[in-house]
Amino acid sequence: MEQSVVSNIIYLAVMVLFLIGFYAVLARSSLVKKVLGINIMETAVFLFFISIGSKRGASAPVITAGIENYVNPLTQAMVLMAMVVAVGTTALALAIVVRIFEKEKGS
Repeated sequence: MEQSVVSNIIYLAVMVLFLIGFYAVLARSSLVKKVLGINIMETAVFLFFISIGSKRGASAPVITAGIENYVNPLTQAMVLMAMVVAVGTTALALAIVVRIFEKEKGS
C-alpha cells in the first residue's frame, strides 16, 4: 500500500497543482491572477506529461552499446514545444490585460 502511494505521489502533486490553478482562475477577480492560474495549470499538465514519459532504469535516448532500455523522447519534445507556446500565450494574455487596464483607467 505504501509503495503504491509513494510511486504515484507525482500524480497527486499534479492534481493538487492543477486544482490550485483552477481555483485561481475561478475565484480571483484580477485578470493577472487568472493568467497566473492558467500558467499553474499548464505547469501541472507539463509535469504530468513528463511523468508519464519516464521509465525506471531507462537511459537517455542516445544509442550506446550495451543499453537497451530508452526513454521515449516524444513526450519531452512535446512538452518543450508546449512550453514555448505557453510563454507566447502568456505574453499575449498579459499584453491584453494591460490594454484592458489602460482602457478602463482612461474612461
